[in-house]
Amino acid sequence: MKRKIRSYDDLDREEQLLEELLQAQKQLVQLDIAQLKAQLKPAHAALQIFNKITTADRSNPLLTQGANTAIDFILKKVVLARAGWITKMLVPLVVKNYSSHFIADHKQDIVQKIFSLFSGNKNGKAKVSSTVQGSEN
Repeated sequence: MKRKIRSYDDLDREEQLLEELLQAQKQLVQLDIAQLKAQLKPAHAALQIFNKITTADRSNPLLTQGANTAIDFILKKVVLARAGWITKMLVPLVVKNYSSHFIADHKQDIVQKIFSLFSGNKNGKAKVSSTVQGSEN
């Protein structure tokens, strides 16, 4: 229902009411967006996993290549020795892609374990320089 504005005071009250209505509408929109984000979290997580198994992370070529060689040998020659050619092609590809993302996420721990193997420490911890290329402090 439209109110008739007859004076400046009526105009001020109407402006104040409209400002309050605008703030209420902004809060409703923010709540709706928060609900949508909460509802889309499972889909977002599924898309992230799908992305990890369909694309490879190329940020650590040495670690990734070593893992790929081990995966090829273990999966193709041992685990999937009697499987069909499609299985021999797809399973290692998915495992390689996912492992490249795992390596990227746990790079510092992996590098530390590799250095501890060659340093001869008995406690399994090697002192790793923080200047490893691509490391994040």
